[in-house]
Amino acid sequence: MNRGQRGKLAMATAVLGLGLLSVTGCGAVNPQQTSVQYAASDGTQANVGPLQLRNMMIISAGKDKPGRVIGAVYNSSSEDVKLTIIGSAGSQTQVPVKQNSYTLLNESTDEAILSSTGGAPGSLVEVSISEDGTNQSTKFKMPVLDATIPDYKQYLPAGSGPTGSATPTSTPSPTSSASH
Repeated sequence: MNRGQRGKLAMATAVLGLGLLSVTGCGAVNPQQTSVQYAASDGTQANVGPLQLRNMMIISAGKDKPGRVIGAVYNSSSEDVKLTIIGSAGSQTQVPVKQNSYTLLNESTDEAILSSTGGAPGSLVEVSISEDGTNQSTKFKMPVLDATIPDYKQYLPAGSGPTGSATPTSTPSPTSSASH
């Protein structure tokens, strides 16, 4: 191998080394996204005592209308616990959660209904949550959603109409031309 070939080989090795170093260096400087917990859906999350609330949201037709709380509540304790959610103007609902189990509020026959959401669909409302196992409480924000997304229409509280115009628009009747 002559001197020119050795120089080209050394340069190629150096460039390859710098390329590999720059690619692997990204992980050393930037945090891994898989290690960050976040609410991956439309709802929010919170923890209170042994309860972990995930994908929590309120489905309602309007600001001063009733709203149904949906999401999942996990109980990591060895005792049955009752979750209390207090919303706007003192409206509240309670959800029992069995020991070492979970309750899916969107599948429950016992609907978690707040008499007033306190926020228009599209807003975040602050609610207070507490549990009776360790008597801990906290506040967090839940989004208010309506039936704009068809999957949420089934969760509107009974007697709530969907938002938007419920009256159909009139269509002109076809006219016929009688000229032959």
